[in-house]
Amino acid sequence: MYMGVDCGTQGTKVVILDPEQGTIRGEGYAAHQMINGPGGRREQEPEWWVDGLREAYRKAIDAAGVDSRSIRAIGVSGQQHGLVALDNNGEVIRPAKLWCDTETAPQNADLLRLMGGHAGSMDTLGLVVATGYTLSKLLWLKQNEPDSFAAIAHILLPHDYLNYWLTGNIVAEYGDSSGTGYFDIRERRWVPEVLALIDPDGGLERALPPLIEAQEPAGTVRQAVASELGLSGGVLVSSGGGDNMMGAIGTGNIDDGVITMSLGTSGAIYGFSGSAPHHHEALVAPFCSSSNGWLPLICTMNLTGVVNAVRESFGFDIAAFEQHAARAPIGAEGITMLPFFNGERVPALPDASGTLLGLTVQNYTPANLCRAAYEGPTFGLRYGLDLLRGIGMKSRDIRLIGGGAKSLFWRQLVCDIMDTPVVCPEVVEAAALGGAIQAAWCDSHARGDGASLAELCKRFVALDESSAVTPDAESVAAYQHAYSTYRSRLSALHDVA
Repeated sequence: MYMGVDCGTQGTKVVILDPEQGTIRGEGYAAHQMINGPGGRREQEPEWWVDGLREAYRKAIDAAGVDSRSIRAIGVSGQQHGLVALDNNGEVIRPAKLWCDTETAPQNADLLRLMGGHAGSMDTLGLVVATGYTLSKLLWLKQNEPDSFAAIAHILLPHDYLNYWLTGNIVAEYGDSSGTGYFDIRERRWVPEVLALIDPDGGLERALPPLIEAQEPAGTVRQAVASELGLSGGVLVSSGGGDNMMGAIGTGNIDDGVITMSLGTSGAIYGFSGSAPHHHEALVAPFCSSSNGWLPLICTMNLTGVVNAVRESFGFDIAAFEQHAARAPIGAEGITMLPFFNGERVPALPDASGTLLGLTVQNYTPANLCRAAYEGPTFGLRYGLDLLRGIGMKSRDIRLIGGGAKSLFWRQLVCDIMDTPVVCPEVVEAAALGGAIQAAWCDSHARGDGASLAELCKRFVALDESSAVTPDAESVAAYQHAYSTYRSRLSALHDVA
């Protein structure tokens, strides 16, 4: 058996993959708390992730009905960009600042200026650092909590921390490291001169973990954890990766032409590239993949949270909310939502807030507001897909994952707005499945049996053809008009091209 873990913002998921049957035998989930504060602060205690892993693991094992000693390897997916700072004793210094933390926007602006703006960042890193990346969190810590900053001995990302808890080893891999802001995505190496902008004495450089390749193990599960979880000795822990990178593996997105789109707390769109992208689109993050390639990606920060906020304000359950939205015409009779409830990364508007435009006495109805809550965040994803298409990426189909993918209404809306066929994988927990598949790849590599990642994805990733939808020409045209209105209003309000 292979175990996949996905430690996200809202909770941790665990799946148990049976390689002989090619199916998920059991799943488990545990919710996380969130620390919210002024100025866009979003933090979590890393210990909550460990507790979540423990709880979700027990649920998955019970659901699978298998002997825990049958697990051969574990792969961990984690939310990207979070800062986990450890001291010399390997203890967490303070809560982890998360990807969705926008408190560090001023620090990101300062660092981007010191790097020579967008062009300088692109020359140095192969991408443009954005608010939410790990780099600005380090400067924030130095300026706001100097004692915590001075205690840093190791800098980890969330999935690195879970690997550390499992194995006792401190390592990192290329995919998740791409989103730190101090990693060159072309050369696949740390860039200490960027960290020197914060700490000229080299302390941060010394705190960097060694890098390993995607198929290499982070280590084996340490004895204390193996005893606690009932695992046998020598269980491998693969390199793991960021949630988008592992979601790519879990959707079979390891070759050109496939686009994965995630409808979760955040929105993400990405596709595989076999070579380092060479382009000058600042909003596209050309991260490395966790499969030894690259994964050009855009991320929006406001998706299901926006839909849920509007739904809860009306007191609707999900079914009633969808019914109201479906009653409204495409374009919500002229209402446009700019859904930047928590600032935004793409477009780069970290200080923006949500806005409703085009309201009249005639169109101000629950149905139109419900539809606008779906359309606004999805238009944001279309904005991102246009950027990816602009750098030459193709989209013969979209593989849709995340909580929003369960909705037929939303799937069809995505399909028509993107004018691209949409299908969901059979296993919707794609990042956790990706972790399990990478664990199998790591195990195969360690045993020397030669199974490639492509072979494993072909064996374990299946598409749910019953979920497939195709574009409706009339709806595509109507959404194009509504999207044009969205773009013009976005440009007028925020000076975004």
